[in-house]
Amino acid sequence: AWKDLVPIFSWLSTRGKCRYCHAPIAPRYMYVEILCGVLFAALWWQYAVATEQGARMFAYMAATGALVAVVFIDWELYIIPDELNAFFLPVGALYHLYAKTLPTFLWGAFAGWALIWGIAFLGRTLLGKDAMGHGDIKLMRGVGAVLGALLTGASVIAAVFAGLIIGVALIFVDKKRTQKAVARAAAEPGEATLTGESNGDPVAMEEYPPETIPHLLKMGVFYLLCLDVIGIFIPAVYRLFGEEPEEVMLEEDDWKPTITTIPFGPYLALGAIACMLFAAPIQQGIEAYWANATGANIR
Repeated sequence: AWKDLVPIFSWLSTRGKCRYCHAPIAPRYMYVEILCGVLFAALWWQYAVATEQGARMFAYMAATGALVAVVFIDWELYIIPDELNAFFLPVGALYHLYAKTLPTFLWGAFAGWALIWGIAFLGRTLLGKDAMGHGDIKLMRGVGAVLGALLTGASVIAAVFAGLIIGVALIFVDKKRTQKAVARAAAEPGEATLTGESNGDPVAMEEYPPETIPHLLKMGVFYLLCLDVIGIFIPAVYRLFGEEPEEVMLEEDDWKPTITTIPFGPYLALGAIACMLFAAPIQQGIEAYWANATGANIR
């Protein structure tokens, strides 16, 4: 019914339960609605009241709604759906076509792809590890299509700092919690510990081999050409590259996150949202710094 579709108030009116079967409804839905409402109000004030940029406001609202979904989905499931990543591209294309800034769309998408894929490539070649997930590459390609190259770079820098601070804190908290759980389990005879079975022998954590460099190069080209977007509608495109569509890989994937596994997608999304909210001062600050450092303007 219509009364079940009113953001925030529908959840409050039923006290977090289904109106018909009384099954509990997680408060997360209400939190997402509140967060989106606050962000939309801030964007409305920034681009419809303080400045007359209605098209930019609508584009940023659409992108922000998708980014909020990315934060919660990637944090819980360690994946960013292809449909969400693809959504940013038409949003950016329509906005920049209307604003007659199509080169900004193209360079922004390229910059977002190049930054994250470049980090993934350097991490694999220099450190021998998977430094970035493929979802992050596709996410920032789309974010760049909306924000443009300059703000995309700023959003990645913001994400790195946020991820460093919050990530270290979360690892510390999780390790403390694990230590307490291990000590509590060890104090109870016959109970299995987190380090092994009931005999206390440590269980070696299964390690997955890093992605091969040829595969990373191949998928980099795949994402640069936006073939993954076409693959949403025509899955056979994946098989032409010897790959499987996302849903097939998810069904076959038995990967489990470890204590140090921290998804970077939420931080990238938060950095992008921050750049949408404070686009003007961030851009002015970068341009002023560049002018002072080099004597040239960024254009």
